[in-house]
Amino acid sequence: MIRNLSVTVFLCAISICSFSQDKTDPNKKPSSFTFTGYVDGYFRYDFSKDITNNKTSFTNSTGGLQLGMLSEKIDFTKNKLSVTADIGIGRRAKDFAYNDKGILSSVKQLYASYQVTDWMKLTAGTWATHVGYEVVDPYVNRNYSMSYMFSYGPFLHSGLKSEFTFGKSGFMLGISNPTDYRKVPAANKKSLLMQYSYPFNDNVKLFLNYVGGQRPTDGAKIRQFDIVFTDKLNDEINIGFNGTINSTSLKKNGSYGSAASWSGAALYLNIDPWEKVGFTQRFEAFSDKNQLSGLSTSSYGGTILANTISANIKVGPMVIVPEYRIENCSNKLFHDKIGAESNFESSLILAAYIKF
Repeated sequence: MIRNLSVTVFLCAISICSFSQDKTDPNKKPSSFTFTGYVDGYFRYDFSKDITNNKTSFTNSTGGLQLGMLSEKIDFTKNKLSVTADIGIGRRAKDFAYNDKGILSSVKQLYASYQVTDWMKLTAGTWATHVGYEVVDPYVNRNYSMSYMFSYGPFLHSGLKSEFTFGKSGFMLGISNPTDYRKVPAANKKSLLMQYSYPFNDNVKLFLNYVGGQRPTDGAKIRQFDIVFTDKLNDEINIGFNGTINSTSLKKNGSYGSAASWSGAALYLNIDPWEKVGFTQRFEAFSDKNQLSGLSTSSYGGTILANTISANIKVGPMVIVPEYRIENCSNKLFHDKIGAESNFESSLILAAYIKF
């Protein structure tokens, strides 16, 4: 069924393009159609040989080769209208759309946009979140494994958003179903989406992000504030910073209690000394002493310091990503080789992807 969905979307887009090209009008811009994709896979080895030590998204395995995702993306543009269908098959797609079943679990993004004016665009459908530095597609990230902030923040939104541009400043305002829900579990619960972006110049950019709404399962109020800063220092070195705080107010006996929160911060150092070889180091601190993120089902919350170093090696059309990750928790969140509780965790990943 997933394959049939991809073929159907592909053929429909081809038909639209063919129909549009038959009607020539010198006053209108020609339609455009692009088809892109990638496939990625990985091998992860946990030095304690305990799969439960992996606490972040998409790499929940130890030993054995794993398919990350086969992704197919179709973009169609005609005058002021654009349509995107982004389909994925594999562990990443399934984990990304964890609230969906059947065909919907293979849909990463499916939305249409209309450029109302030069400074305003409307978008409706389902799209990947604006929150955070990292994204679901591994070729965009420099580390293959994901941060804690990405893993416990929002993945996707389904609804309507407006994007405005005034000078160099960009604004986004939207309303959506509760975070990560495409089907409405509770019609009266919605999320508010906001973003402010400002490029100081071509190399330095700032993004301020917000998501707020009610959790459909228990009515808790969830708010997340997020900042992303990037700076390209030169052709070989660029840095990124992501900081976020998520607050939760639980509802008891018809009223909301005081808000508790989890938070995180990460620094990304990207170095490209050679044309086909680059390195990235991610330093992340993630604190969840109140156990709000779902990081642990045990009695342990605490703060995690995670250090990840990855290489990106281009070999023809393939990019190989060897990665070493070491983590330390203020409480004994992990397990060692004999199954005893431990503050320490380390793992190795060898991943690769090919874009087409």
